Amino acid sequence: MSGPQPPLNQQQQQQLVWQVGHVLATPLPPGWQQMRVEYRAAGRHVEVDLLVTGQDGLPRPAQPSPEAMQLLGNLRAGMYQPGRGTWLSAILVYGSTTVLGADFLADVEPPWRRTPPQIGFQDELRFFPRAEQYIPPWLRQRAGLEPAQPSQPAEPLVATPPAEAPEALRSPRVYDGLDESGRPVVNREPLTPAERERVLEYLDGAPVVLASRTYDADAFDPDREPLVPLNFRTDGRWYWPGAVAYYLREHDVAPDPELLTHIRALRFTLPEVGEPERELAVTAITGQPSA
Repeated sequence: MSGPQPPLNQQQQQQLVWQVGHVLATPLPPGWQQMRVEYRAAGRHVEVDLLVTGQDGLPRPAQPSPEAMQLLGNLRAGMYQPGRGTWLSAILVYGSTTVLGADFLADVEPPWRRTPPQIGFQDELRFFPRAEQYIPPWLRQRAGLEPAQPSQPAEPLVATPPAEAPEALRSPRVYDGLDESGRPVVNREPLTPAERERVLEYLDGAPVVLASRTYDADAFDPDREPLVPLNFRTDGRWYWPGAVAYYLREHDVAPDPELLTHIRALRFTLPEVGEPERELAVTAITGQPSA
């Protein structure tokens, strides 16, 4: 175990989960009904339990292959989120033709068969670094770290007020800059899966005020078919191009931190956007009042 690998996107994660199931099922006799694999890890300490339910409906332990264990390790490393760590236990359940369930737990202590030594938990934090606020107390204790110091109360999140003029509307940076080769550069904390979905719902729920029938190229994957929407949406405080939601959905690029703070302050609830707000957005984008 050497630490994080290049991050896997959602599709790659699903493909790897399927691949694990295929490798686990290959040596099994025909007619099995269900497989349940539980993977637990901390640093180099790894535990894997596999139960296979046969035609008689009874689950029996089986030995997972080294290849399956390697793939599960790759899945864990590929799901690392900078500053937040990766999951410590996973439960994957397979039917004969489908994945029945996939649960990944990053902050709950696994039910170890044999509790890893302190060095295992220290290695975990070295291989998959976590920011202080994402080290749960039990993991801090297992790793022999000092208790966390009480943090100062966070400043309250403040939403951008409604715009009364076009120049008061704000627009986000899609990414943070370009490198020497012209590729986009991003320096933003990734969102958790749950918050990612809420932010996407907010971004996609705002009304479109300008749109084109064509699509732009993907700046992060120029060889991909152009699929970036050439449209603009507004919530009456901000307006943003379709690329913001696209890059979050396809490449896990969080929105501009100031727009994200605004969305969080509104508790992910889109305000009412009437015709005056839409007209202001069109004027801000084009420099001309809407027709």
